[in-house]
Amino acid sequence: MEWLELFPEPLHGILGRLPETVFKQLEEIRVREGRPLEINANGDHHFVTSAGRLTLNHVEAYKPDREDAHRLLDFISNHSLYTMEEELRKGFITIPGGHRIGLAGRTVLNRGRVEHLRDISSFNVRIARAIPGIADRILPYVADRMSGRIRHTLILSPPQHGKTTLLRDLARQLSYGGMESNGGRRNGLKVGIIDERSEIAGSHKGIPGFDVGPRTDVLDGCPKAEGMMMMIRSMSPDVLIVDEIGRPEDAEAVREALHAGIAVIASAHGRDVAEMATRSAFAGLTTGQELFQLYVMLERTSRGVSFRLADAKQRRLTLPGEGQNGGISYA
Repeated sequence: MEWLELFPEPLHGILGRLPETVFKQLEEIRVREGRPLEINANGDHHFVTSAGRLTLNHVEAYKPDREDAHRLLDFISNHSLYTMEEELRKGFITIPGGHRIGLAGRTVLNRGRVEHLRDISSFNVRIARAIPGIADRILPYVADRMSGRIRHTLILSPPQHGKTTLLRDLARQLSYGGMESNGGRRNGLKVGIIDERSEIAGSHKGIPGFDVGPRTDVLDGCPKAEGMMMMIRSMSPDVLIVDEIGRPEDAEAVREALHAGIAVIASAHGRDVAEMATRSAFAGLTTGQELFQLYVMLERTSRGVSFRLADAKQRRLTLPGEGQNGGISYA
C-alpha cells in the first residue's frame, strides 16, 4: 500500500501490524498529537494500540507525540512545507494516489481570511480506492438504453459514503463504453473530469493514478466552476464529471453546462434532494427547472453502502433486485 509509506516510524510499524481484514478496509486514519491513534474501517471506528491491536478503550491506545506529528508532516510535504502553502490554506493535502489528508491546527489570518495553518497537530488520512464495477447497478439509469444519452445525474450523501468512488467508476465505464444502446454495445464517450482535490483520478504530475478510461481528460487541481467552463471550451466533452459542488459559482457552471447540451454527473453533500433544496445555491438546480434527471442517494447501513434512486420529479426508482441493494460495501 503506497499510502503506508507516508507514515514515519513508529506509526508505519503500528499500522502495518493491523489485521489484514482491517487493513484492506481502512477508510480513515486519524493522528492527533497527544491523543489516541484512531482508524475507521468500513464505517467502524477503533483506537489502535502500539502493537497494532484494535481497542475501544482510549487509555490502551498509542498516543502520537509532537515528534510523530512533525515527522508525519515532513513526510506528507516531501520535506518542503513552504511549497504547499495553498494546500495548507485550504486545510488539506492530496498526495499521489488520490489520498487526501485533512489538517487541523492554529490558523494564521490575513484581513480576516485564513492564510495558512501553523502548529498542525491533527491529521485525517482518507484512503482512496478504486472499486471497478461499483457503478454497475446504476449505470442503466445513468445511460438511457434506447437513445444512449447520459442523464444529468446528481449523487448525494453525507461525507465518507463513497461519492468519489462511485464517480470514479462511472467515469471509467462511460469512457470505455460500458453501456448498451438499442441492444448493442456503444463506443466510449469523451469524459471530462474536473478534479479540484485530485481525488477522482488521483493524478500525479498530470497523469491519472486511477484507471478513469481511455477517452477521459482530467483538469487536475482546478477550481470546479472555472474548470467546467475550461473543459467545455477546450476539450468538447460528452460528459462532465465533478465532485462535491457546493458554492453558488459551482451551481451556475453546472447550469451553463446543462444548457450547452453536455451531460453532467456531479456529487454534493446532502442526505436527499429536499435537504439540498434548502441551500440557496442549489434551489434552482433541484426544484422547478428539474435540470437533473436522476438523483442517486447513498446510505451507509450495517451491510455496507446502499443506493436510492429518484427521477427528475423526485419519484423513487426501483433497482433490480430491490431489497438486496444494501449489501454493496465500498469506501
